[in-house]
Amino acid sequence: MGAFTPWRGAKEVSGVAFVVAQEVPTSSSMAVPHGPAGVGQARRRMREQLRDRGMSDAVVDDAVLILSELLSNACRHGRPLGRAEIGDGDVRAAWEVDPAGRLTVEVTDGGGPTRPVPATPSITARGGRGLNIITSLAQDWGVRDSASGEVTVWVLVTEGHRRDDFATRVNVPELDFTDTFDDLG
Repeated sequence: MGAFTPWRGAKEVSGVAFVVAQEVPTSSSMAVPHGPAGVGQARRRMREQLRDRGMSDAVVDDAVLILSELLSNACRHGRPLGRAEIGDGDVRAAWEVDPAGRLTVEVTDGGGPTRPVPATPSITARGGRGLNIITSLAQDWGVRDSASGEVTVWVLVTEGHRRDDFATRVNVPELDFTDTFDDLG
């Protein structure tokens, strides 16, 4: 991570066009406080950088939602990183656009008592749907463990993977209300 790709824009002054080169990052990494405080800042930074990079609104929206879910899971289930170079009590959020335009989003925490796996929450559960949402939005995702106990959840987001209707992308178990309504009659 850390490479930059030039972006060129045109600016017209007194009838003369000038080409303006700006450095648009192809990757970014940031420390986020272990808790809800830094999630909004991370979302805003990602949205701004991906838009500046020319990513489509659909990919940017999905990536920002994925980042939120990953950070929420890291804060709920993982321990904070405790290394001085990251910042004591933080988790690390990172994203990178490869030369083919594929976006990888990663969140690293200090590990936890459980592995990140999609849950099967009840219909009334207040949580437990994050990794199912990510599975619906992403082309692929997975988990990397380090020897020091850190856990990184990575997600690959690509153009064209997203469907138009979010509801068709989320796997919800079949619901059968027949018995419930039969009892009312």
